[in-house]
Amino acid sequence: MVVSAALGAAAVETLHAQAKPPAYTIAQVNVKDPDGYKKDFLPVVMKGIEAAGAKYIVRGGKTESFSGEPPPNRVAVLQFESLDKAKAWWKSPANQEANKIGEKYADFRVYAIEGLAE
Repeated sequence: MVVSAALGAAAVETLHAQAKPPAYTIAQVNVKDPDGYKKDFLPVVMKGIEAAGAKYIVRGGKTESFSGEPPPNRVAVLQFESLDKAKAWWKSPANQEANKIGEKYADFRVYAIEGLAE
């Protein structure tokens, strides 16, 4: 039984080592037309985000700058299963269409960061 437990623990450690770390996309958004952004862009982009399996970590909210230039008037952070999943969402037709709408109402800076593997 001790050998089985040790083998099981080793297998779990191996699986954890092979798992891809999560990824986070950060969107810094300067909203120029809040009404259009909220009405026309957010419903479309949120549908694509949900379909991609991402989860909001931060969506808007108060920001506080500690060093350097303050962020624009809106910041969003999304968590994806992996950097590959984040890239697939970004390149997806649904997101590309949402971006065309969003560009009418805001300026965006969006990037992804690979998180720590657990």
